[in-house]
Amino acid sequence: IKVLVIKPNTSIVLCWPSLTFKKLGIGVPLMQQDVNAFLTKSTGNLRIKMLAPLAEDFSPTTDASMYNDEGKAAQKLVQEVNDGRTLEQKHFFSLFNPRHREEALMLFEVFMQCRNWATCLRNNAAYFRERMNEGVFIYALYTSVIHHPIADGVMLPPLYEVTPHMFTNSEVINKAYTAKMTQTPGKFTMGYTGSQKNPEQRVAYFGEDIGMNVHHVTWHMDFPFWWEDSYGYHLDRKGELFFWAHHQLTARFDAERLSNNMNFVDELYWDRPIYEGFAPHTTYKYGGEFPARPDNIQFEDVDGVAKIRDLMVWEDRIRDAIAHGYVTAEDGSTVDILNDNGIDILGNLIESSTYSVNPYYYGALHNTAHIVLGRQGDPHGKFNQPPGVMEHFETATRDPAFFRLHKYMNNIFKEFKDRLPSYTKEDFLWEGIELETIEIEGSLETYFEDFEFSLVNAVDDSETVEDVALTAVVKRLNHKPFAFKMQVNNNKESAAVASARIFMCPRRDANGVAYHPNSGRWGCIEMDKFYVELAPGANTVLRESKKSTVTIPDIPSFDEIKSKTNVAVASGSEHTGLEEFGRSCGIPDRLLLPKGKENGLEMVLMAFLEDAEHDKADDFTINVNDEFGGTHAHCGIHGHKVPDKRAMGYPLDRSITDFKMTASIPNFKTSLVKVYH
Repeated sequence: IKVLVIKPNTSIVLCWPSLTFKKLGIGVPLMQQDVNAFLTKSTGNLRIKMLAPLAEDFSPTTDASMYNDEGKAAQKLVQEVNDGRTLEQKHFFSLFNPRHREEALMLFEVFMQCRNWATCLRNNAAYFRERMNEGVFIYALYTSVIHHPIADGVMLPPLYEVTPHMFTNSEVINKAYTAKMTQTPGKFTMGYTGSQKNPEQRVAYFGEDIGMNVHHVTWHMDFPFWWEDSYGYHLDRKGELFFWAHHQLTARFDAERLSNNMNFVDELYWDRPIYEGFAPHTTYKYGGEFPARPDNIQFEDVDGVAKIRDLMVWEDRIRDAIAHGYVTAEDGSTVDILNDNGIDILGNLIESSTYSVNPYYYGALHNTAHIVLGRQGDPHGKFNQPPGVMEHFETATRDPAFFRLHKYMNNIFKEFKDRLPSYTKEDFLWEGIELETIEIEGSLETYFEDFEFSLVNAVDDSETVEDVALTAVVKRLNHKPFAFKMQVNNNKESAAVASARIFMCPRRDANGVAYHPNSGRWGCIEMDKFYVELAPGANTVLRESKKSTVTIPDIPSFDEIKSKTNVAVASGSEHTGLEEFGRSCGIPDRLLLPKGKENGLEMVLMAFLEDAEHDKADDFTINVNDEFGGTHAHCGIHGHKVPDKRAMGYPLDRSITDFKMTASIPNFKTSLVKVYH
């Protein structure tokens, strides 16, 4: 079970001052049942007898007492809907479109202001589901369930079964429609985009992995760039998490490239052509095909969005801030960044989120770049094409340019990290603790397997037409179970709690040349980060791969979620049996290892132990019996501080001037391993 338990005296950032929330006797199973109903066949009308009448009879503005803001958000949105100013139904939705985003946030605000589920959030969801754009509704509901304290314990179904068009190629969708029209059950094999003529096809299994797609979009729902603390709480270290989560995606992509005899991905250059084109072979539910981008095109300004010159100016200003060691806030004051908090400030600048200290001066490099890349097939709107895959977080990683973009931003972050002083031997030493060995129990072996998911929500129907079983089958990477095994001597007189950090780093590039430790550290992938108690004397620490705080297990199918929910409701249970799948943010457990090679991909396995009492966040209480996983390594903890106060990526985040020094540190150990496929 992957949960992180926070003890009562843990420092809690979540705070809803003067706000009141009640569930009014509605338990998690009933709330889960409502969410299941709202997300089933989202492009059609509600079909649940108890909920459908609410869409007609409920008035969001009649009873202001159900809201914490006295109904102001509801009044505003109802007025927009009544005046016909909202996005029509059966139209694509993109969060990067300012007006689309504004409408989604208006609905999100209504949900977040609800004091209870039974008479407010449920009723508003039923009402606005029938009146607002389907994409707007789904996004607002997902983010509300993630962030609203009332919805704690409710699980969100996998997006690839709620909006299959965003994860499935056009050929499979067309076959599903044909099968539906003939009422013939179908199971359709889905391949990856491109052909063998395209070298990038070798690593398409990673960027197009639907579990990876869900992780990426969910991360951006957990830490949305539009988040304001007035919604309820502060997102702790959001800018640093933005850096680390995307840095790790890029490092993992590079490891996959090495597994396929390809060099690390090159960064993006605004003044050079984009050599790799991309054809998504994917179609919107409404709005036509996702645009393609040909090879070797020069970046062009995007009408109504940005000039390429703007992106280059923002980049120069950010690099200038790194060189000077401070950023300039909106009021003209300077904010020092050459400290532990600097990476958080910089991450908020680059994204750019509402936490940016000066968005007008430093711009929105990341968000604007996504739009610019998405529009390069039709930068001037001549052909009225819909948004590209880069304009949706759930489809962005399918495009190889996504990783080039984030390598470009990664290099800016590295420039900052290299500006900070290197750690010293004294920073690393933990007197009395000796890590003798780090090795693998089991085998580091990967393989491809078939995965099947439902396409029922991809096709249109009516209440008089019965569903037929429609599924897509896709190859996905997985690995055999293994464990990290450490032999540790605690020479202290009493037990000690260690924070263990495990990394895996490529040893050689695609040409067989060994990486220098200082440059190679930036390509290391985080495998796990956890707490462990060390008794006096010799200790054997065995950490199973499935418990990694980096990863999450497979999300149950929508049908399984519905089935377990219905059983729980019928039995009167307070639990759905889905508690271990609380979050969708996290690298899929299947992708913890890179693919490797038939004759083995050489990797350096690295482990570092440090005193957990020194590493933990202020007021955070460590209980090693409760801390078994979670996904806080890349996704933090909702409403709480990140439990580890060390820099993300520590101790490999800063430049290493003397790597030989690590050989004399008893609590630091490396070993050579191979990943086989």
